[in-house]
Amino acid sequence: MAFYNLLLIVLIVASRALILKADSKLSPEYYSSKCPKALSVVQAAVIAAINRETRIGASLLRLHFHDCFVNGCDASVLLDDTGSFIGEKTAIPNNNSARGFDVVDAIKARLEKVCPQVMSCADILALAARDSVVYLGGPSWEVGLGRRDSTTANRSAANTFIPPPTSSLGDLLLNFSAQGLSVKEMVALAGAHTIGLARCTSFRAHIYNESNIDSSFAQSLRRNCPVSGNDNKLSPLDRQTPTHFDNLYYKNLLDKKGLLHSDQELFNNNFTDFLVQTYAADNQVFFQDFAKAMIKMSQIKPLTGSKGEIRINCRKVNQN
Repeated sequence: MAFYNLLLIVLIVASRALILKADSKLSPEYYSSKCPKALSVVQAAVIAAINRETRIGASLLRLHFHDCFVNGCDASVLLDDTGSFIGEKTAIPNNNSARGFDVVDAIKARLEKVCPQVMSCADILALAARDSVVYLGGPSWEVGLGRRDSTTANRSAANTFIPPPTSSLGDLLLNFSAQGLSVKEMVALAGAHTIGLARCTSFRAHIYNESNIDSSFAQSLRRNCPVSGNDNKLSPLDRQTPTHFDNLYYKNLLDKKGLLHSDQELFNNNFTDFLVQTYAADNQVFFQDFAKAMIKMSQIKPLTGSKGEIRINCRKVNQN
């Protein structure tokens, strides 16, 4: 029965991926005449931030992912709560977890001096994600630009569509298909977990209650992640090279050393096993597929033309 349920989900994923197509209005050359220095400003700020704290590269990549999975890539994740507005920062996947907002603020402040109210916060997120991956040794890709910023956010959608670390393979497939992303793109994008850290509370159940994990690996993690307490204690998603973008994430899954339950679900006697094996065997294939998947993800329902606005401050909507 489980096999047929997964087969049905795969068919749903495939049909949605065909229906939801990338937006063609975005262009890598969007700021060439509007603000020629814009891309170099973002890149320099990202590199400086990573040099101060290597972990921030993974945080900026994650911010872009969490933004795009909620009503599209519109910088809604950056909006602060106000007295009359509840944003996405306090949603379960983001609360006490999403990071890098100060780096985005610094980039935006610099851009406002160079080219006032020209580059959107949504485009900053897309570029910062790419620049972080490249600086940490990963692939590059052309970022389509021209997004505008939302004037609203959706906390409920953030709780619904950003997959938690406890997700089953079926849950992951449905979450990604809701964004028009295929099974292959889902497994490739999961490779982002080759960098960054996760909190004890995110993987506690996996290391204490589950069998699809190497016993010695689980035991080593229990030293810093007890049955209760130490919720915010951090462990690397890839213990060998947590600050270098490579394919060791997939090799770890082959050895049942995925930190999160949702990670190990990709290699757990499932039809996604062959994709994990492919990426574990060939770093270049992983890089190529990751770059293509990032292009696809970054084009989820962007606001263009007269929709939305170009925020002056990424944390709040402009005053009319």
